[in-house]
Amino acid sequence: MLFTKNKPIDEILDSLDGEKNIFLLACNGCAEACGTGGQQGLDTTKAELEKAGKNVTAACLVDFLCNKLLVTTRLSREMETITKSDSILVLTCGVGVQAVSKVINKVVHPADDTVSLGGLQGLWPAEERCQACGQCALDYTGGICPVTTCAKGLLNGPCGGAQNGKCEVDPEKDCGWQLIYDRLKKLGRLENLAKLRTPRDHSKMLPSQELRKTSFYDVEQATES
Repeated sequence: MLFTKNKPIDEILDSLDGEKNIFLLACNGCAEACGTGGQQGLDTTKAELEKAGKNVTAACLVDFLCNKLLVTTRLSREMETITKSDSILVLTCGVGVQAVSKVINKVVHPADDTVSLGGLQGLWPAEERCQACGQCALDYTGGICPVTTCAKGLLNGPCGGAQNGKCEVDPEKDCGWQLIYDRLKKLGRLENLAKLRTPRDHSKMLPSQELRKTSFYDVEQATES
């Protein structure tokens, strides 16, 4: 399980600047358990967006947004609405955002940040990875995570060692930033490359004091409750 927390609404609205028609999508899996997705998350976010003057073209729920087959099957019935929307705002973890971005040719904005609960994550059979950095910026990189896709975790473009679209660390691996460039070009968002990202604040990866007191973090407490 990946634990998520809602981004501040001001941060979400800033990422949606210039976009009017928003397709809203929420995960009914881990995000619902965290209280950041599910039907409650959809209803709350929809109300906040409409209060800010946005037009929510649809509000959809998918059991597990990390499952690309489920996402493709559910959203295939919404393609006309998605096409007319400016972007998709997703209430899910970093893996879910990447999965949605992989199957839908549309700008995808994360509404949540993923934070670490400590310990080890379970094995994930697909290629999407999330380091739970607590400051998701996948909308700026076309839904491809630079932290996990780039061997050096660079936030503002490739290193000088990348050659012919391949990684300096592993020449058999595609350069993460080449993949990001190709995706942004396909989405018509190459201007995102001019938006410099500040260095990561690693303290945001840590769960808050309030979270550390809950059963999500304290297994012993979960057993006793």
